[in-house]
Amino acid sequence: MNTHATDVPMVRAEGVSKSYGSNLVLKSISLEVQRGEVLCLVGPSGSGKSTFLRCINHLETVNAGRLFVDGEIVGYRQKDDKLYEMHAHEAAKQRRDIGMVFQRFNLFPHMTALENVMLAPSLLKKGGRAALKARSLELLARVGLADRYDYYPAHLSGGQQQRVAIARALAMEPKLMLFDEPTSALDPELVGEVLDVMKGLAESGMTMIVVTHEMGFAREVADVLAFMDGGVVVEAGDPAEVLSNPQRERTRAFLSKVL
Repeated sequence: MNTHATDVPMVRAEGVSKSYGSNLVLKSISLEVQRGEVLCLVGPSGSGKSTFLRCINHLETVNAGRLFVDGEIVGYRQKDDKLYEMHAHEAAKQRRDIGMVFQRFNLFPHMTALENVMLAPSLLKKGGRAALKARSLELLARVGLADRYDYYPAHLSGGQQQRVAIARALAMEPKLMLFDEPTSALDPELVGEVLDVMKGLAESGMTMIVVTHEMGFAREVADVLAFMDGGVVVEAGDPAEVLSNPQRERTRAFLSKVL
């Protein structure tokens, strides 16, 4: 149960930096995402978008700065003025509140769509099996796959597999959903069905951070569009404004190639 004040941002990054050896991938990123907001991150490959996303749920550790989700620092415990990295099981527990959908669907091939969705909550004993099954079937219906619950991944299209992956993330009842280029591995004609599900999630009030190349989706669904390049947020604001009237030369150069 969420005990935090509703005026606390769902995500707050304070001077977040991340490097791999001498390669500085994120350079002091600071931003906030409010409850119920959709933030779309756009930018060229290698700009740090996916790394930032992975830092939010502590799949990557930050080298400097702090990340908070729902008012709690991610991946660390604070004692006095010092931060101590959580044990893996503590971090995993914290991560349950954050759903993540990757480019690749990562479904278990030997499990049906329904079994894939049921797996994590059943391992965590979130309710009895009958209730879990009913909830999982509801989620598959929500992503338009009520009639595919007993299909194995090999018999589903890429778009259908990605929708199962979204249902699987939702099964943990997350307070935040992260999407890392969820349509980039799909054939063009399958992109729309996944974006439609994501639009429905946004309309339901789910807080979402989406790394995407789909500018039409960003314009229509995002509350905030942030353009990243070289590990920094170059420009951020209202999507229509950023896309139609970018203030920075680097943003203009990027958008001229993708719009």
